[in-house]
Amino acid sequence: MLRIVKRDAVSDPSMTAAYEAENPDINSWNARIIAEVRANAGYAAWSSEAEFAAGRPVPPRVPGSGEGMPLILVHHIGAKTGRARISPLFYLPVGDNWAVFGTHGGSPHHPAWYRNLMANPRVTVEAGTETVPAVARLAEGTERALIWAEQIALVPKFAEFEAAAGRQIPVVVLERVH
Repeated sequence: MLRIVKRDAVSDPSMTAAYEAENPDINSWNARIIAEVRANAGYAAWSSEAEFAAGRPVPPRVPGSGEGMPLILVHHIGAKTGRARISPLFYLPVGDNWAVFGTHGGSPHHPAWYRNLMANPRVTVEAGTETVPAVARLAEGTERALIWAEQIALVPKFAEFEAAAGRQIPVVVLERVH
């Protein structure tokens, strides 16, 4: 049985009252996704029907992904708190590595996990049934353009996220440590 512990602003300074008011179920949602990814070797039904009805289909469904959304779990350290975090992220395979995208659902702000990875690039990635150490780095120039174009071809909704955000979506490559 999965035990969900809801954080609050008193026990976790990274959680503010305003954030909690805007996102009252984010911790239980994240816990559900993490449990599903682990139980289904890297796949989760990212948004439930209720979440879709509430306007929370992030990321959009991928054509042909009948078993759910392919996700990796990225273990990282909070830039401000120094606390261990786990973020379920949609990814694109890049050779033997992974590219992840800081869309934040089209928000004008980068997601917290992106700031964490830029501050503390040593991470652990759970991909399917394997867990591997990796280092995060920002893709730039031609590399970013090629990865982003491939992602947009796979999931056109990501282009809409970038347009809505009014910022260039960061593409982060998680490179295996051999």
